[in-house]
Amino acid sequence: MIKRCNWAKNNPFETEYHDKEWGVPVHDDTKLFEFLLLDGFQAGLSWLTILKKRENFREAFDNFDYVKISKYGESEIIELLKNKGIIRNKLKIKATISNAVAFLKIQKEFGTFEKYIWAFVNHKTIKNSFKTWEEIPATSKESDAMSKDLKKRGFKFVGSTICYAFMQAAGLVNDHEVSCFKYNYV
Repeated sequence: MIKRCNWAKNNPFETEYHDKEWGVPVHDDTKLFEFLLLDGFQAGLSWLTILKKRENFREAFDNFDYVKISKYGESEIIELLKNKGIIRNKLKIKATISNAVAFLKIQKEFGTFEKYIWAFVNHKTIKNSFKTWEEIPATSKESDAMSKDLKKRGFKFVGSTICYAFMQAAGLVNDHEVSCFKYNYV
């Protein structure tokens, strides 16, 4: 029997996400933007809710194309607010647009968003050694620094807890439980 992180055992959406994506290092800017967008929408909600709506988000937000999203205006905001397939929160939708603009500014300054974001972990995954999910922190000094800098650059919905969840998802930290089959694979 395959041993997984405890959080990934109860639902097929979570199991598939855990087995195929969570904690795998991401170096593609579009994928990094996707994770940042989804983690921002997750604030105050369960991750399972976001996973179930992920394909709807992909369709609604032009396949997570941050260049297109950065140009959204009032008509796109109105359409998104009507879309029952996503989280219809005006503040989060507007934040996604302003985050896309800020994302492009970081790309211009650093060449890629990947170079910028991975610098918070010295360009290599931090491998933790937690035995249980309950041991895993909600934030870290790295997520604190990331949150502070992203906010300074105009990002919204990027508190330290959201940044830490993003770091876990995008493989900047490996928080698979040590007994999990993915622990030594990422």
